[in-house]
Amino acid sequence: MSIAPELLELLRCPQTGQRLTVAPPEILEKLEAQRRIGTLCLEAAQPQWNPGEPLETVLIREDGRVGYPVQGGIPILLPDHGIAISSR
Repeated sequence: MSIAPELLELLRCPQTGQRLTVAPPEILEKLEAQRRIGTLCLEAAQPQWNPGEPLETVLIREDGRVGYPVQGGIPILLPDHGIAISSR
């Protein structure tokens, strides 16, 4: 799933206003592995996206600490719906 560069240029983190970029494959694979085994660290108790479905794309905040899923081609940019990204 790709996001049009013009759209990506406009998208910002709803919490900090930082720019977002598409997660590189190695980060997406790590997050997807965490999702599959149920250890994905979600900020929302009941996310507005389906954590049971594979992550097709994740948009990462500039500081690299939080990502936002894209499902069905729609970025889920709700303030409490980020995915914590550890540096491990």
